[in-house]
Amino acid sequence: MRLASLLLLFLLLPALGFAQPRQPIALDRVVAVVNDEAITDNELRERLGAVTRQLRQRGTPLPPPEVLEKQILERLIVDRLQLQFAKETGLRILDADLDAALRRIAANNRMSLAEFRAALEKDGIDWQRFREEIRGEMIIARLREREVDSRIVVSDGEIDNYLAHPEQAEQSALVTLGHIIIRVPEQIDATRLAQLRNRAEEALARIKAGQDFSQVAASYSEAPDALLGGILEPRPADRLPTLYAEAIAKLQPGEVSSILRSPAGFHIVKLIERKGGSVGDGLIRQTHARHILIKVGELTSSDEARHKLVGLKERIDNGADFAELARLYSNDLSAAKGGDLGWLYPGDTVPEFERAMDALKIGEVSQPVQSPFGWHLIQVLERKNAAVGDERRRILARQVLRERKSDEAYEDWLRQLRDRAYVEYRLEER
Repeated sequence: MRLASLLLLFLLLPALGFAQPRQPIALDRVVAVVNDEAITDNELRERLGAVTRQLRQRGTPLPPPEVLEKQILERLIVDRLQLQFAKETGLRILDADLDAALRRIAANNRMSLAEFRAALEKDGIDWQRFREEIRGEMIIARLREREVDSRIVVSDGEIDNYLAHPEQAEQSALVTLGHIIIRVPEQIDATRLAQLRNRAEEALARIKAGQDFSQVAASYSEAPDALLGGILEPRPADRLPTLYAEAIAKLQPGEVSSILRSPAGFHIVKLIERKGGSVGDGLIRQTHARHILIKVGELTSSDEARHKLVGLKERIDNGADFAELARLYSNDLSAAKGGDLGWLYPGDTVPEFERAMDALKIGEVSQPVQSPFGWHLIQVLERKNAAVGDERRRILARQVLRERKSDEAYEDWLRQLRDRAYVEYRLEER
């Protein structure tokens, strides 16, 4: 689920942002050395063009060119370190898995794979280079799954403590945050620590002076999402890192925290939006839903599955019975029950399905939704706030605590990876 969620996040970015048409460059110089590999000026120029395009598409004011260039170079260094570690430890993405991901990207752009490739090549983007960039993104996602998420331990004592404080265990508001991270190495002297603290204070001062938060994040933050404005995917407040959850509890939408300190470094958090609130009294929202699933395989391509569901949705919109169509066409055990999935708790389904389901009104039928299982039509039948049994409460508590720890653990792992590496900067030698 973590890999699927991470993959979805990068697939939702503008597809053309990952690669740009190559521009002829007379001399390609080295701008950094990462262990025994070089990062070239050509690579930096290409990523600079891609990020500039993404920032403009999102309406984010651009940082000064020299600041953006240094940020992008640091991002390239961190990505290169992760890819090197993956190679050393035997982590690979098979061509079949890569092709499936590319089909998913094409479908998100409402194209077949052949149409998508033709569109990229028409814009001067090399297809093989684009494939390898997507392979790299997938490797990094799986590396995080293997090295970080799979090693997070939630003890029974932590679950007991969480459940013993009802104010924590209640379902919390859905929040959207912006954040900035200034990383602090494990071994650091007082002078360097003061410099990094001053950098964080400078970023906060710019925000308080009225500068756009996303622009400051793109200029200062060392988080993986920095160049996209530092915006985190909306999530329940109780699934945020504890440091962030405690900070935003005191904030109103639009307000910014003071400088926060964690083992990973200095943080600044902005509360962008808060929706809803806690249910209370040990209750949690359940959703009664049904679906029609068309699986993708050797006999049915992704395009064919999606096209089939478009036709079924049109029939439903014109009065056809959802349950009857589910019995006839759904490739799922629920087909015999008219696609009925029963009452679902948060976390019972994969993230792609849950996000689409949560966005629906009662009675509404979704557009075709893609998940690792295939393509779905989803309909929400009912919602309720229900009491949760002890076993289910512990399962949900474990999920919440794992999510809380995940981002913190990943940032700490990246910091350690960066601290162990040999990095030589040659940007000023160009």
